Amino acid sequence: MPAPSVLLTVEAGVALLTLNRPEVLNAFDAAMAESFLARIEEIAARDDVRAILIRGEGRGFCAGGDVSQFTRGGDPGAAIEAIIQPLHAGLRRLDALKQPSVACLHGAVAGAGFSLALACDLAVAAENAKFTLAYARIGATPDGSGTWHLPRLVGLRKAKELALLAETIDAAEALRLGLVNRVVPADAVADEAQQLARRLAAGPTQAYGRIKALLGASGGNTLAEQLEAERDAFHGSTRTEDFREGVSAFLKKRPATFTGR
Repeated sequence: MPAPSVLLTVEAGVALLTLNRPEVLNAFDAAMAESFLARIEEIAARDDVRAILIRGEGRGFCAGGDVSQFTRGGDPGAAIEAIIQPLHAGLRRLDALKQPSVACLHGAVAGAGFSLALACDLAVAAENAKFTLAYARIGATPDGSGTWHLPRLVGLRKAKELALLAETIDAAEALRLGLVNRVVPADAVADEAQQLARRLAAGPTQAYGRIKALLGASGGNTLAEQLEAERDAFHGSTRTEDFREGVSAFLKKRPATFTGR
């Protein structure tokens, strides 16, 4: 039996999602996209996950879509839809989860892999990571939410440059543009990303979910709408055990112990 193309393990509240097609730099084919969706749905159904860490096996994070699959069966549209449909469903589900996600990036971060990295809440990159929104190189357009996240992170003008020219940038430039949060040596990236995920897993999960929702909605809201959303979210937070613990810890000048409830 071949190994699953996306692996899932859960330890200490962190769900580790590993893209596992290293022989093709973890490029997405239809089976891998279906596996990605299934693993995200599995995470959503569990009550012991408080943070998500996404990484790639082998020499790179993800080289994008498996181009060799695009014309299989003679119908590019059907072959591509078999990848896009489950991949996009998985990304919508990931975005809706209250648990924050961290991308651990090394080597190739290209095409749909770039889009997936952008879709995570935080990103840690190795110094050897190389980023490219490569679609224009094959006469295609971006997918995987890249055109939604990229202009929000870097602005419209720079997003157009990255998408139209499809040039490769290094980790230092990705950090300068705000595409990643931290850059560390390649031999330290796994530990750095794991530590960040564990820190999030020890935090107030319900509040994190509301923070994610507020920031995600802010671009389409008026100021008045955003203020109302903030008011509602704050009231919702006050009904959680973590809020009561956080206030008690603050007043007693001790570290808070959050449970995610």
